[in-house]
Amino acid sequence: MVGMALGAAVLAGCAPGSPSGAATATATSQANLGKVTTGPGGVQEVTLQTQDDYRFTPDHFTVHPGQVRLTVTNVGHDMSHNFLFLSAKSPQPIAAQILLLTSGQKKTIDFTVTAPGDYPFECSFHVDLGQVGTMTVTG
Repeated sequence: MVGMALGAAVLAGCAPGSPSGAATATATSQANLGKVTTGPGGVQEVTLQTQDDYRFTPDHFTVHPGQVRLTVTNVGHDMSHNFLFLSAKSPQPIAAQILLLTSGQKKTIDFTVTAPGDYPFECSFHVDLGQVGTMTVTG
C-alpha cells in the first residue's frame, strides 16, 4: 500500500503542469536554445524562444551557408509576437517569416542562405522595446 502511494506521488510530481515537471522541461529546452544542430539532409536546425519580456532567447545565433530550419516558441502568457528578417539590412533577402505567434505556440520556417554576413531579425510588434536579434552566416 505504501509503495503504491509513493509511486503515485512520484508520477504526480512529473506530470505536465506540475511545478517540478515544468521546471525540468524548461531547463531542458533552455539548454538547447540557440544551439545549431544538423538534421536530415544537412539542414541546420535552431530553436529560439520568446516570452513576455520582449526578448528572443538567444538573440544571436550562427549558421553556415545552406538550408536552415528555424523554430520559434512563445512561452509567454500575455504577449503575441512575430518574427521577420530585415531584408533591407541583410546581405540577401529572406522572405520566410512568422506572422503571428500567440501564447504557447511554436512555429517553424525553412529558408536558404548563401551570402555570409549578419541578418538582423525582429518582432515588429515590439521592436521599439528591443525585441531584436541577429543571425550570423559564416563563410
